[in-house]
Amino acid sequence: MDLLSLLGVRVGYHRRPLLPPVDLVVRRGTSLGIVGPNGSGKSTLLRTMLDLLPPVAGSLVYPLGRPPRFGYVPQRAEADRSFPMTALDLVVMGRLRPGRLGPGSVRADRAAARDALARVGLIDHALLPLATLSGGQRQRALLARAIVTEPDVLVLDEPTTGMDLVAERALLDLVEQLRVELDLAIVIVTHHLALVANSVSEVLLVDRERQLVDHGPVDQVVTSERLSALYGMGVVVGELLGRRVVFVDRRKEQRP
Repeated sequence: MDLLSLLGVRVGYHRRPLLPPVDLVVRRGTSLGIVGPNGSGKSTLLRTMLDLLPPVAGSLVYPLGRPPRFGYVPQRAEADRSFPMTALDLVVMGRLRPGRLGPGSVRADRAAARDALARVGLIDHALLPLATLSGGQRQRALLARAIVTEPDVLVLDEPTTGMDLVAERALLDLVEQLRVELDLAIVIVTHHLALVANSVSEVLLVDRERQLVDHGPVDQVVTSERLSALYGMGVVVGELLGRRVVFVDRRKEQRP
């Protein structure tokens, strides 16, 4: 099921586009990685997709007759650890909206928050202060806050920043599990190419400096040739133990 279409969308500010036109369809049950160097326009494109920033040109189309519901997982920020909030409190915040202030709503919201924490493996930490959770656990709590909104599209912005390899792999496996169980569309925004090379079905490569947009199935886009063109240096895509690996070969460095 199509949830969102970008038709010739140019993103930018003050009527000045940052990137070439983007044509993209976000479908339920699929996973998309938006990848590019720092400052490439990824965040601007994401804000446009979330309908927080109007496109400079082109249009957003909603096949459902309404914008899809987005669940957003921000970059892991170091919140004030002294703030007296539990994991459950954080997740309940995802349910807050006008008109949901009665006692029945509060009970229902807390029950939904507990269910979301159970899905991400944090139910035993529900009443612990956020300050006592590890970085990976706090990111799972943010993920629970996103899914408690019952989204159509789950958006993760640089989701594994600061994580070690084990926590990173566990989080990505959890996101994939949620995609299947909840029939979500997943959008991961990152500069970490190796992160999405083995975790998504489609990739959108963007680069503001080179005015480049390249979109397609991951096995067609994540290639040595295409990535070398994007980054302006020799990028090699190989395979190790059944997984894609991406590294820079300085001997094949190119000029932009």
